[in-house]
Amino acid sequence: MSNRLNAPNDLRAFWMPFTANRQFKKEPRMFVGAKDMYYTTHDGRQVLDGTAGLWCVNAGHCRPKITEAIREQAGELDYAPAFQLGHPKAFELANRLVDIAPEGMDHVLYTNSGSESVETALKVALAYHRVKGNGSRFRLIGRERGYHGVNFGGISVGGIVSNRKMFGTLLTGVDHMPHTHQPGKNTFTRGEPEHGGDIATELERIVTLHDASTIAAVIVEPVAGSTGVLIPPKGYLQKLREICTKHGILLIFDEVITGFGRLGAPFAAQYYDVKPDIITTAKGLTNGVIPMGAVFVTSEIHDAFMNGPEHMIEFFHGYTYSGNPIAAAAALATLDTYKEEGLLTRAGELSDYWADALHSLKDCANVIDIRNTGLIGAIELDPIAGEPTKRAFTAFLRAYENGLLIRTTGDIIALSPPLIIEKKHIDELFGKLREILQNNI
Repeated sequence: MSNRLNAPNDLRAFWMPFTANRQFKKEPRMFVGAKDMYYTTHDGRQVLDGTAGLWCVNAGHCRPKITEAIREQAGELDYAPAFQLGHPKAFELANRLVDIAPEGMDHVLYTNSGSESVETALKVALAYHRVKGNGSRFRLIGRERGYHGVNFGGISVGGIVSNRKMFGTLLTGVDHMPHTHQPGKNTFTRGEPEHGGDIATELERIVTLHDASTIAAVIVEPVAGSTGVLIPPKGYLQKLREICTKHGILLIFDEVITGFGRLGAPFAAQYYDVKPDIITTAKGLTNGVIPMGAVFVTSEIHDAFMNGPEHMIEFFHGYTYSGNPIAAAAALATLDTYKEEGLLTRAGELSDYWADALHSLKDCANVIDIRNTGLIGAIELDPIAGEPTKRAFTAFLRAYENGLLIRTTGDIIALSPPLIIEKKHIDELFGKLREILQNNI
């Protein structure tokens, strides 16, 4: 392993994302290798990946089929423009994607990230109503504590305060539904909470306030991930669907986290048996290896744009890297890996064992709630008075020191391991977490 990888000579230039930069650069935490369930650190230690990288490495690290597909594609066709031209793998991938998507989601637009997928979905929704002659529908409805990426549209419909407060007035015409978290009623719930499904009716209040004729779309994460794993209460998503259908509002599911097997089905829409009009994805699409996202839309939405002269562009939107050949090759190999190893449904096979291990930490010091669904989990910690986020961040640092990667948001530990995880890895993960939590962090 080269000295360059082991010890970067200067850390100053890189302004790291969502990072305490000053703290990190005093005590750097560097990964220099990865394989399957483990990272290798710059000092040669193995770290169990409890977060699938950043919710994205669903098939585990450095999988041969994916790396070989990238290598071959880079030597055959490195780049091809997607404006008025194409390459075969972009079309092959779109067909493969709609094959596993919820029924009726028959068309795909490509992006380069979850943030871009959200921006694309919002623009599709607005433009759809316009081409249908309903240009008065300009409002977008998000949800408190929602996370939809970091671009202006995403933080406008999103509802995490720290992601919004520094950036001005954001988009106009946006409103927010209340979040579904009810700790007093649903504490330590396994799976879907019993209480809170009626919170969806708050959308009716918003419709009454603004009038349905002004609302284009509602966007929610089926499971809110980055805010600390908020599981939808029973009946909640179904009620949102009913209200949107009643008022002619498009329903967008942000499945950047839940897509590609995280819950035990290819998509959360299938897991919860609720059909949205648009689905946003990224992360697991390429196993996190190459930036790529995809937005699924119904034929009804797609076909509404297919009017006018055939030589005219139907939708003025896209990216330089939409459907990039190397990304498409990586995605196809990722889908092959998922299929060959049954990873799109594996979370369902392990979910009970995962839930048992997760909830076994209920007796640990400062644990005030535990939540789970599929292969996702959250451990909420009692904040230190006057020092919010410090308890969870301390747990993150100690986990890294003890060979475990976890994710923290606020004072919540979020877990989402690669779908190749085995029971022995689950035992290792929660054994190490118990030691950390019992140490009165």
